[in-house]
Amino acid sequence: MTGLGVAGQTVSMGEISQPAGPGSAAPVVELYWRPGCGFCSSLRRGLKKYGIETVDHNIWEDPDAAARVRSVTRGSETVPTVFIGDWSAVNPSAAEVQRQLDAAR
Repeated sequence: MTGLGVAGQTVSMGEISQPAGPGSAAPVVELYWRPGCGFCSSLRRGLKKYGIETVDHNIWEDPDAAARVRSVTRGSETVPTVFIGDWSAVNPSAAEVQRQLDAAR
């Protein structure tokens, strides 16, 4: 893996695992962020423009969320970090998140 913990770089953690077939649940977009993070605010605005809903995790208030981020960033707490199934990315663009959602559907 390359680009871990570096702003603007993407980390792919494998294929997206989602149920197949009609009636399948929509993929969940988990956004890991912290207060005062300009990159987080920018991504949120972009995701809103795409109409992408997220489950948000503040890494400063949730130790488990911080640990999950550290697990894919070689120990750093670099945000925004996004998870969709088994896929994760550090500071992705909203367009990249949309592409991953499209692939997961």
